[in-house]
Amino acid sequence: MPRAVLFDLDGVLTTDKTGSQSTLRSLADHTGLPEETLRTAYCRHNRALLNGSTTHAAIWPELCAEAGQEIDLALLHTAFIETPMDGGMLAIAREMKAQGCRIALVTDNKADRVHAILKHHGLHDLFDAVAISAEVGSGKGERAIFDAALIRLGVTAEDCVFIDNTAQNLAVPQAMGMQTILFDDETRDVEGLRRIIGF
Repeated sequence: MPRAVLFDLDGVLTTDKTGSQSTLRSLADHTGLPEETLRTAYCRHNRALLNGSTTHAAIWPELCAEAGQEIDLALLHTAFIETPMDGGMLAIAREMKAQGCRIALVTDNKADRVHAILKHHGLHDLFDAVAISAEVGSGKGERAIFDAALIRLGVTAEDCVFIDNTAQNLAVPQAMGMQTILFDDETRDVEGLRRIIGF
């Protein structure tokens, strides 16, 4: 078993491929607006939200104007916590932690969304390190977000396995010396992943 396992969030610990997919579906359900309308209004802000240069509160008036409807900002929190989680993946993480493995979350994501999910599902204690692009100011295309996780974990890259559902996100950790695993978010073979990790 590796000393540390770094998990991506969306598509790995959640069953939707992306966080935007979860968020927009929930907002559409609760507002009655077409999901495509919300996607157009929301996704133009996505990069700035992911790198932490803006916040949901800051972009919300513009988003509502473009969507053509005043949307209660509280519905965004509802959308966050309605993100569907993968219980099997979380069980693997908990079992590894119980046996002494260090567990981290490394995600290109909005900070308020991630913390809402962790709090709602009682997951803060699961992770020994949480590295979020909006807080670090770096995504998985750069090493800074991985370095932040390693420092918090107190391990080297060679000690780690990183699991992500997007192939391009594996390039940087591979170059750093991590073992990487591309998780198929369609088949979601959790038991196969367990065998690959050697747990």
